[in-house]
Amino acid sequence: MNLSPRHATRYCARWRAAIALMAACLAAPAPGGEIEVLHYWEVGYDARAAALLKSTLQRQGHTWKDFAVADGGNGLAISLLRSRVLSGNPPSAAQIKGPVIQQWAQEGALANMDDVARAGHWDDVLPKPVSDAMKFQGRYVAVPVNVHRLNWLWVNLRILNQAGARIPTTWDEFFAAAEAMKRAGYTAVAHGGQPWQDFLLFETVVLGVGGPDFYRKAFVALDTEALAGPVMERVLQTFRRIKAYTAPAASSRDWIWASQKLAKGEAGMQLMGDWAKPIFMAAQDSSELEFACVPAPGTMKAFAFVVDSFALFKVNSAAKAEAQRDFASALLSPAVQEAFNLDKGSIPVRLGMNLARFDRCAKLSGTAFQAAARANTLVPAISMSVPPAIEDAMREAISAFWRDDRITPQSTMARLAAAARQRQNNRLPPA
Repeated sequence: MNLSPRHATRYCARWRAAIALMAACLAAPAPGGEIEVLHYWEVGYDARAAALLKSTLQRQGHTWKDFAVADGGNGLAISLLRSRVLSGNPPSAAQIKGPVIQQWAQEGALANMDDVARAGHWDDVLPKPVSDAMKFQGRYVAVPVNVHRLNWLWVNLRILNQAGARIPTTWDEFFAAAEAMKRAGYTAVAHGGQPWQDFLLFETVVLGVGGPDFYRKAFVALDTEALAGPVMERVLQTFRRIKAYTAPAASSRDWIWASQKLAKGEAGMQLMGDWAKPIFMAAQDSSELEFACVPAPGTMKAFAFVVDSFALFKVNSAAKAEAQRDFASALLSPAVQEAFNLDKGSIPVRLGMNLARFDRCAKLSGTAFQAAARANTLVPAISMSVPPAIEDAMREAISAFWRDDRITPQSTMARLAAAARQRQNNRLPPA
């Protein structure tokens, strides 16, 4: 090919530009994969926490696709997930808890994350009760991201002082404080009255009256003798006594309504998980509230926990699998553990984290969590320890007992034991 000097110069310039462009393309990182995540974090602090996870994956070159569901407790989420899995197009990750994780793993739907876990030393940085819940037949198929403590007692200190009471550590002291608050003209115990709130309150009383060993026997082992025995009768009697100190108009009210009653100085105490804490912290910041966060009566050395976790489903491309593995790895990294839980109001699930930037209640929770892990007094929420069908049946029994004073402890214990037998009789519906 004959080129004039001018054409040759232009040709060489274009050739050099093409070579430079090719080199740039070869040097650029390969496009990342997509990760679709089913979660329930759509509003408030939850949404902020989800946005942090999304930005973390985007910085690694991946694309986050929301599969957000408005209510984590409704049947629609389960139906949608099952439909997607059966059609061969599951999300990469789904926010589900221990028993449901096991059911999906039994169906062969979950991916093996052992290599990610080994690289991140998950067995060393997670408490054993948590890591066990993330495994199926010894293999990691899910990853936890945080810890909420269930057995908190929140106390309005101004009301406590006006009533001349003291912060209770036993159930006798609790009822003495409640009686004093009632005489002073306050609602002693803020409680919303939805079935799940009744059940959560019941869980706390079980731990406080029976202790960790009894709790595990009843709601991890599903021992029917424990569920229908004398300790459970005392639990139900204590549980029913609390009702007299709640607001008569509380039926079907949500937990936020109940927490705001304490924050506004209308109620003295609330037994609720630490997702209520942001309401109290906001009221404290505006000088409307002085409050204490202490373990529920009888649970000073125990820690009832619920963990937000993601099950990792088998995906159909290498790019999606890479994004999924990066997601799992990122969730337990120290940086994400700190930033996510500061936004969420929970504490890191990773042991040994520095909580210097966390609030006073989170620091107490972190210390208690690690102490309970060492002392073997960590217990899982019932939602993490029993299949959903059993949990639903037990919740219905406990909420009915709370609402109707004519129902006896004995008949309620019989319903709890009957619910537990569903697992023994293998009559559980699929996840």
